[in-house]
Amino acid sequence: MFSKIVIYQNSLPEWLIGIGIAVLVFLAVVAAKRIIHKKLAAFAARTDTVWDDLLAELIDRVNVIFIFILAVYSGSLKIALPDATGIIFSHVVGLVTLLQVGVLISHAVSFWVARFRKRKIESNAGAVTTLTSVGFVLRMMIWIILLLIGLDNLGVNITTLIAGLGISGIAVALAIQNILGDLFASFSIVLDKPFVIGDFIIIEEYMGTVEHVGLKTTRIRSLSGEQLIFSNTDLLQSRIRNYKRMVERRVVFAIGVVYQTAYEQIRQIPEMIRQAVEANAQVRFDRAHFKEYGDYALNFEVVYWIRNPDYTVYMDIQQAINLDIFRQFGEAGIEFAYPTRTIYVQSTGAGADGGNDPAAG
Repeated sequence: MFSKIVIYQNSLPEWLIGIGIAVLVFLAVVAAKRIIHKKLAAFAARTDTVWDDLLAELIDRVNVIFIFILAVYSGSLKIALPDATGIIFSHVVGLVTLLQVGVLISHAVSFWVARFRKRKIESNAGAVTTLTSVGFVLRMMIWIILLLIGLDNLGVNITTLIAGLGISGIAVALAIQNILGDLFASFSIVLDKPFVIGDFIIIEEYMGTVEHVGLKTTRIRSLSGEQLIFSNTDLLQSRIRNYKRMVERRVVFAIGVVYQTAYEQIRQIPEMIRQAVEANAQVRFDRAHFKEYGDYALNFEVVYWIRNPDYTVYMDIQQAINLDIFRQFGEAGIEFAYPTRTIYVQSTGAGADGGNDPAAG
């Protein structure tokens, strides 16, 4: 009786069989996914390897909609569908499969990038910056390849499409040349490494620590706390001073003493300064000289090197040197100079200045 009922060229039992297969496949795959993911995640938590962690995450990324479409396709194999419907359904299944494959591959790339960042962020910031950009490029290439495969399965002439994109791409590139400039500048930063995350740099009057190198902008945390954002193109066109890569810091400072300082004291000052500088283990003394006769002081120039590039270390050492020099000068009776002005009043006699002369009367 039911076998005589025909719906779209298929009997009712054939429809029921197809639907039953689809339901069974869907339930079986969903149940298998949950069981396998649960057991694999528990196993991965007890091991030190990362492959089982990745596999567990990939299984969890299998979409329920993808499983449903595959289940429906499995059931449709028992049903005679019209040619046009069958072709459309096959294309839908192919596109959904490509989409699911793209999600899995993209997540695998992101998984390894995240793992590398976590492991190398402190020891190799440059490699982290490079891998982040490479990961983005890989994911973009994966989706472009899958898109071309999907269009090819739909019957689109890929060769003609690529040729057309090449012509129209010129116009698009002109329209977004600033964005493309920043993009290529980011790759230059990644490959050439003028700086990496964690470096302290100075760009013109701005300074701070590099926090992030993106595809369009680079973010820097300034000393006062705010975040500075530079476009990558502008950044590479600027003069950059990278203090993180400084091996030794050269320090030059000056000291002035009053003109009333005795000759022997002036001869002793370079030695006093040398002793103050060499009292610090991280310092390499270069020179101390009586440099010049200033407007109001006898000026000495001091040069030394600090073997540690850290700015705080430099300030601590300079403070210690200043205090030691201050102590030695105080003990030797040497006075520091400061801007002074001496006014000489010349008397021209009683006739010209008699009213102001205390002796006039």
